[in-house]
Amino acid sequence: MTDSEDDWEGALRIAMVAPPWEEVPPRAYGGIEQMLADLITGLSGRGHEVTLIGSGSTGVPAKFLVTYPEAPSERIGESLPEVLHAAQAWRALEGMPADIVHDHSLAGPLTALGRATPTVVTCHGPAGGELGEVYRALGERVNLIAVSDAQRADAPDLNWVATVHNALDAASFPFREHKEDWVLWLGRFSHSKGPDLAIDAARAAGRRIVLAGKLTEPCERDYFEEHVRPRLGPGVSYVGEADAGRKRELLAAAHCMVFPIQWEEPFGMVVIEAMACGTPVVAIGRGAVPEIVVDGVTGFVLREAAELPAAIEAAGRLDPRACRDHVERHFGVGAMAAAYEAVYHRLLAAPRPVRLTEEPGPDRTPPGCR
Repeated sequence: MTDSEDDWEGALRIAMVAPPWEEVPPRAYGGIEQMLADLITGLSGRGHEVTLIGSGSTGVPAKFLVTYPEAPSERIGESLPEVLHAAQAWRALEGMPADIVHDHSLAGPLTALGRATPTVVTCHGPAGGELGEVYRALGERVNLIAVSDAQRADAPDLNWVATVHNALDAASFPFREHKEDWVLWLGRFSHSKGPDLAIDAARAAGRRIVLAGKLTEPCERDYFEEHVRPRLGPGVSYVGEADAGRKRELLAAAHCMVFPIQWEEPFGMVVIEAMACGTPVVAIGRGAVPEIVVDGVTGFVLREAAELPAAIEAAGRLDPRACRDHVERHFGVGAMAAAYEAVYHRLLAAPRPVRLTEEPGPDRTPPGCR
């Protein structure tokens, strides 16, 4: 192994571990899985050999190893599907000639302690709390990628090696310049996503609102019954969970998308999806929102919910083309794939940490990396 990245220019063998809960790409809700599908497509287009380890079936250009014949979506929140998925992925990785393991699952990074192949982990959730403690315990055995600077700032002491914003294929989202008069809320039903605030703001602005969101877990159903159903009625409609096609139709047609988050959202794929359709985003400026939305150009970044109604009205004065251009310039799949590729090369050129089960020796470089 040399200290030059030049030795790693060319095709890499990348093992990509997905979460077990949805297929890649997802049929409906699944921001991580859609990001994964786009990343795999981008890396394959750059000449790399990608093997995806995941559930169900896939439509991405990669070899595919299945852990669950059908994605256990209805069991999300349980621990055993995640643990079984991680164990099966570990067995698959044992005999795989991979240069890099890129893990997007929760339990999978724990297996990095038992292999010499560098492991990259994209942190899709909040880096504080117990998840941060997990990564802290794993130390340098996992190389963390943040999806925003805001996420990274929550736990600056972790082994971050880069920040790479999520991205999408803008060409797969329809651009529409002339909008309809209603506003859209899209996400999963929880306090953190603020659908009740979106309804109240739309009513205060005198606009109809359409809600399209994930409503499968018990906590989501409880929240919906307590905070959303009482607000349904004239001017407020829930259309169910939108699949990929329906989501694009809604995003392209809406006057604006309301994103009144009540937590430090690490990214928010739906924000760039809306802007790709030329639809401005009216958002509370927490988490990564200020990194994604250009205030007064592609939407509005607000301090509090009381500002939402006025911003909803003002969104009609923004240029849809500016929204689309912003996504194409800053959140394209090509840029994301190139950024991850650069991380892979940098890690492969760096000295490897010694495995916990090994004594230091003169040459611990894996045979496939010489």
